[in-house]
Amino acid sequence: MLGVVVVGIGIAGRVRIRDLLNPLPNSPIENLKLMGFVSRRTLGNIEHLNQITLDEALHSDEVKVAIISLENQVHEEYVRKFLNAGKHVCVEYPMALSAAVARELWDLADAKGKILHVEHIELLTAEYNLLKQKVNGKELIEGTLHFTGGPLDRQRTGFPAFSGISRLTWLVDLFGELAFKSAIFSENQKQQYWKMTVHFHTKNSRPVIWIEERGPGLRREKHINFQFKSDILDRIPAVPNNHVGLFMKDLNLFAQKLVGQKLTDTFEKKRILHCLGLADEIKAFYEQTPPN
Repeated sequence: MLGVVVVGIGIAGRVRIRDLLNPLPNSPIENLKLMGFVSRRTLGNIEHLNQITLDEALHSDEVKVAIISLENQVHEEYVRKFLNAGKHVCVEYPMALSAAVARELWDLADAKGKILHVEHIELLTAEYNLLKQKVNGKELIEGTLHFTGGPLDRQRTGFPAFSGISRLTWLVDLFGELAFKSAIFSENQKQQYWKMTVHFHTKNSRPVIWIEERGPGLRREKHINFQFKSDILDRIPAVPNNHVGLFMKDLNLFAQKLVGQKLTDTFEKKRILHCLGLADEIKAFYEQTPPN
């Protein structure tokens, strides 16, 4: 059994606790034993589980694994602390707010002989997997992915290209590596509104547009318009809900790595670093080109 702590008790952290306490039957998750949780708030007990300090989690010989469910800006700090303490780590996306830091963290994990797993539940949804089946093998002419949602605290979540990296991951997973071309930014800080429109090219020089738009009253939705030589996909497929939750699916992937059933393959790491590298380019372009 591998002792686990959950670090951060927001919505995702509480789901992690629930899943660890109720693992999938006959899955490698059953090899994980929840030892406690870490929070910067004083919460006492959750689900009869003890709150422990960060220092106790880092120095405990019983704790072998940390699941980090904190705001984006502190991912690097906590991943680094737990890897240096000799723990395996699962962290929510984005693993860091730059590609260079992400490479450092993976190098540190390799040096320590530990697993560093980056959660990407957006690739595990039934809707996305059906969409990917519909896209597979088709010749793209041009494509657009437009996401809308409520306001974000950018001090906690980072620049929009990082906070929205799950959508960028969709585009890269569907159409391969992308080349950044340009971006347009609109922002009204008083109204907590911003819009980022990013233009990419595929390896075959096909245009792909990614739009992130956030502000009060905007519903959390994804809209697509993928034009292929053969047809057009202009809506995300509707599928029945899966009885296995997305975080449980991700936890199973992490557990497979921990027990040696699965490795972090080269493609997975390459995709994550490529997306973070694109986010770096978009941020640098933004800093050189003030928003409207």
